[in-house]
Parts: sequence; structure tokens; C-alpha cells
Amino acid sequence: MRILLTHTPEALRNYYGDEALAALRGLGDVKLHKGDTPLTTEELIAQARGCDMIVSDRQTPGDAAVFEQLPNLVAFLRCAMDIRNIDRAAADQAGVLVTRATAGFMDSVAELAVGMLVDLARGVSAAVTAYRNGETPPIHMGIQLSRSSIGIIGYGAIGRRVAKLAHAMGMSVLASDPLVQITDPHVKQVTLNHLLHDAKFVVCLAPANAQTEKLMDARIFAAMQPGSYFINLARGELVDEAALAEALDSGHLAGAAMDVGRAPDQMPSPILAKRKDVIATPHIGGLTPEAVSHQAFDTVKQVEALRAGRVPEGAVNAAAANRLARLGVKV
Repeated sequence: MRILLTHTPEALRNYYGDEALAALRGLGDVKLHKGDTPLTTEELIAQARGCDMIVSDRQTPGDAAVFEQLPNLVAFLRCAMDIRNIDRAAADQAGVLVTRATAGFMDSVAELAVGMLVDLARGVSAAVTAYRNGETPPIHMGIQLSRSSIGIIGYGAIGRRVAKLAHAMGMSVLASDPLVQITDPHVKQVTLNHLLHDAKFVVCLAPANAQTEKLMDARIFAAMQPGSYFINLARGELVDEAALAEALDSGHLAGAAMDVGRAPDQMPSPILAKRKDVIATPHIGGLTPEAVSHQAFDTVKQVEALRAGRVPEGAVNAAAANRLARLGVKV
């Protein structure tokens, strides 16, 4: 069995790891991408010729041509949850299995949210930057989180973890999610308007889809408390960045923090990240050894299942994947 692992050497170090790579090599002949940039579609096709499986990083697209021009390809395994740059219809048409990894980064992202809360509340980054520039930072009154309120938009796995950590710090926790019935007695489920009005810190953890595109727009930011703070740890598509900049420029929002944005690979947009009232990190919410290992080993388990003739967990189009028959997998 031949497997192409698409990660660049840097991505391999950060997002796959030696143990997962060794385990994958124990299951087949693994070919590594040696280039320093993500594979283009043409490069992917060239490197994957003759391979049974592609284990893909999140940046490598699965365009229609990949499935049309690789007759030996049986499965395209994504070492991430996001499969939006994989052409599902083309994979279905070709009979190629597509999989995704499960979320193993809830704790990692939730802990970053806590760090951003503390930083926004106490001006940590601003003080550090001033001192490093040889300046004495101005002394400002901080916000005590244990007497403050947090509003969580999107009460999924990460939202639930953030809520527990915020409650443990003594914060009043509000959450808004029309698709979830919240049963945690420490979390008050409210409408979005209620949350925006009452929360000092608003954390966006909603899913990114057509319905939530630019969910956080000028109207939403205007509805937030004067002097409140916005944190985005979900997806850049959720935010109207011009509206966010206007809300910061006017002083209506006191600050923002973000780990994602509309720059390539979900990075924060430089025009926002460089602002003094913004704390930005380069899409590292899930970048801890525990979180990375979880998703890398998901792909290892998926290859193991396919070798054993089973449909793996994480399969998203098994019913259409007729090439699985080559591996003796019954759908």
C-alpha cells in the first residue's frame, strides 16, 4: 500500500510528529513531500501517481482533477476537520473515499481563550511590548474576570469547555446557540441580542457555513456593550472585518483578540493584527502536542481500518466510495 503524506517538512514537525509518522510507515510505503510550500493541484497529482491513499494537510486542496487523474487513488484522508477545499462531488463521482479527523483540540483552543481573556482584561501584551521597546507602559485599571461576564456564541465542544473554564474563574457565563439545548446549570442560555447586551467579553465559536458568513457584522458589534471585547477563535469567515475595524476605531469596542482571520490558511488579517488594540496569534489554537497527535493518529487509525477491510471513522462519503472494493472494504 502506497501513501502520500502531503505535509511540508515544517508542517510535518508541527502537525504530524515522529510517532504518528512511524505508525503510518508501519502500515504502508509512505512518500513524503519534500518541498517548503503546500502542494498545488498539479504537484499533488504528480506526486500521488501510483498511490492508494493521500494523507493531506489542511492547506492542500482536493480539487476535481485529483480524483479524475489518479485512477489508483482509493482514499483522500484529511488530517484536520476542515474539508471545505476538497471537491466532495468529484470524489463521489470518482468513487474515492474522503475522511476527516475528529476534534482533539478542545482543551487547547479553550486554554488559548483564557489566555486572551486575561490579556485583554489586564493589558499584558501592551505592557510587554512597551517594555521591550525600552518604554515604560502606562498604568491602566484592569478588569477582574471573576466579577465579569462572558458571552459564548456557539455552544459546541469548544464552547462547552470555555464555559467550564470561565465559570471556574468566577465569570458569569452566557451562551447563545439556536441548535443546542444547554443543560449546564452554570451557563445561562440567552438570545444573541441578550448576550451582546450583557457580556463584557464576547467569544465567537460558531460553525462556519453559508448561514454564518459575516455573522459578526456592524449591527452585531453595535449591539455589544460599549467598552466590551471581542474574541474570535472559530473562523475568519464569521467576521465582517471592516465592521470590526470601525467598531474599534470608534472606541465602541475596547479591544479584540483573534487566532483566525481572512488571510491565507485562516491567519489573522495583517491590517487587524497590527493594531495596538488587537491581540493576534497565527492560527495556533490547536497547536499543542496533544491536539496534533490526536488528529495525526486519527489518520493512522483510518489507514488501519482500511487495511483491515473496514470503513474508517471519519468517512464522509462511504456510500459513494466504490473504489474501496479494491481493498476488500464492504460499504
